[in-house]
Amino acid sequence: MELQAHGWKPHELPGFMGLAGPLWSRREGDDWAYGLQVQAQHLNPARMLHGGALLTLMDHALSTIAWQAAGRQPCLTLQLDSHFLAGVGEGAFVEVRARITRRTRSLLFLQGLASVDGAPVLQAQAIMKAVAQRSTP
Repeated sequence: MELQAHGWKPHELPGFMGLAGPLWSRREGDDWAYGLQVQAQHLNPARMLHGGALLTLMDHALSTIAWQAAGRQPCLTLQLDSHFLAGVGEGAFVEVRARITRRTRSLLFLQGLASVDGAPVLQAQAIMKAVAQRSTP
């Protein structure tokens, strides 16, 4: 699949997330989807997508959605519960979609689903905390 022809945009991100990618995103109405094209560097010794790489993609998607909902305030992951549903091989494109299920003054509760060609591979629930931005000296 030619990702850009289907509305996906690549992202060069700083820090750890830059090492985890390249990551992709696509606007879908008022929502966003996040993706990862599985390459050799994402594989475990069994030649399948490393579970940590899949969780990193999920955490990134959930925290980005929380960040947007919190008025672009940084959000910290307090809890991330996940269930692996299927393995993912090299060359697959993993898509994550998520939504906020509940919100308090400073906490956001989210659900996410990662899939490959419409087949679920990971489901997750998270609690994120919006935190005030710190100014650096």
